[in-house]
Amino acid sequence: MTLVPGFGLLESGMSSKKNEVNIMIKNVVDVVFGTLTYWAVGYGLTFGTGEGANWFTGVGSFFLDPDEETMGTEFSKFIFQASFCTTATTIVSGAIAERTKLTAYIAFCLLNTVVYSFPAHWVWSKDGWLKKMDVVDVAGVGPVHLVGGVTALVAAIMVKPRYGRFSDDQVTIHGNSVNAVLGLFILWWGWLGFNCGSTFGISGGKWKIAARSAATTILSSCSGGVMAFLLSFLLHKRKFDVQLLVNGILGSLVSITGICAVTTTWAAILIGAVGACVTTFGQIALVKMKVDDPVGAVAVHLMGSLWGILCCGLFGLKDDIEHSFSHHDGLVWGGGFYLLGVQTMAAVAIIIWSVVTSFIVLKLIDLTIGLRLTLEEELYGADYCEHNVELPPDVKEYAELVLRRLKEKSEREKKSKGNVPRVELVNSTPDHPTDNSPARDTEDLILENINKSSDEEATDNDDKVRKKCEQKESGRTNADESLRQNNGLKGNIQDGQKSAGGNLNRRKRARKTVVFAPTKRDQKVEGGQCNPAFEN
Repeated sequence: MTLVPGFGLLESGMSSKKNEVNIMIKNVVDVVFGTLTYWAVGYGLTFGTGEGANWFTGVGSFFLDPDEETMGTEFSKFIFQASFCTTATTIVSGAIAERTKLTAYIAFCLLNTVVYSFPAHWVWSKDGWLKKMDVVDVAGVGPVHLVGGVTALVAAIMVKPRYGRFSDDQVTIHGNSVNAVLGLFILWWGWLGFNCGSTFGISGGKWKIAARSAATTILSSCSGGVMAFLLSFLLHKRKFDVQLLVNGILGSLVSITGICAVTTTWAAILIGAVGACVTTFGQIALVKMKVDDPVGAVAVHLMGSLWGILCCGLFGLKDDIEHSFSHHDGLVWGGGFYLLGVQTMAAVAIIIWSVVTSFIVLKLIDLTIGLRLTLEEELYGADYCEHNVELPPDVKEYAELVLRRLKEKSEREKKSKGNVPRVELVNSTPDHPTDNSPARDTEDLILENINKSSDEEATDNDDKVRKKCEQKESGRTNADESLRQNNGLKGNIQDGQKSAGGNLNRRKRARKTVVFAPTKRDQKVEGGQCNPAFEN
């Protein structure tokens, strides 16, 4: 449990203040959902020894409830391994922070137990195929950190960067650097329990191995810290960047995790220093590739664990105390290439497994629930949108400004397309409305579909309609003159014509309305539309 608040403070400290609560809640999700699924399914897949258990997976011990004879060992192993499983999941939360739905993350926590459990079986179960090849991994550099780092990379690529993350004027703002450093200290302390506790006891010679694990862990992290200070001084023009310092130390802790119980102090110092370098330059490479990882989880856990697994093949010592953690010397101590080859094979196998299974899990969630928040939710922050936390005024002002600019940009783009509309005959009556629309008065009908015809086609249509209008008007004028000459009742005829024409217009409008859409190249028809009463 010590690692949980450490990860929470670290991640929230490296993210913007509008997502701090959301990140802490996601760490709660890791514990409550991850622990239950590991109890129900994960422990059996990792350490089950029932009928059907093999080199690939364990079977049995599902919904763990052992008898009194084995309950001490089983329960202690379950609690310790459950913390490993939830750690592999919480690594991912940092890489996809600030733009992922909480509901999607809950689903991921439930399913990621399966992603973790199989590599854990390969490495730690007596039936696991890597265990039978004498792979060295004391405290989970492979099943925990490599699985978590690879999954974090896949998730960050699938979710895509935060809005504006790699724009020219974007400045990365951390919420609270003090929280990030405080999270580092908590994780630092928790890492001692992580590495030393992996001896599973202090009886016999285990206490000696646990003591060595503590010493190598501290020395590795200190050398990594020194290297991080040096790199920051050089890369940031004599400034000490908080994220680089924190991640440099964490990278060195990841690097020593697999070999902490079976190496020397001098080797630990070298491993930690190189681990800080790998993490720092790995983060720089990810930024150049435009992979958005707010807390640097991919660089710390993926890059650091790759180096850590290979270190076991280089600097590992044969375990002559308990004869359980390492059965071969590494290349540096004259053990040949065997152990290095096994470690390389383990790294490749875990990477392939993690890429395939995590992609399937995340794609399934994306197709059903959806991984990413909407742009509006992302701008306002998950604290406000998902937890009803009061929205800071400056965050609200910035979000509204961005949304307003995006709307204006969209409107300008629509206008710049320059589509030329054409004349459209709208055949619809109150008794026969168009599909999916209510009945309307014909006088209120408007142009609903803008056709993408050329200027020449629109001009031809307008000319034809104008000629028809002129012919009708000319016909009416001749008819009027004839009536005036024959009857000599000019005023009465005009009054009667107006009345008849009005009735005729209303009947015709109910059947057919001609609407003119103005074009850019031609003048409008005077009045905006022709007399709707004429017939073809």
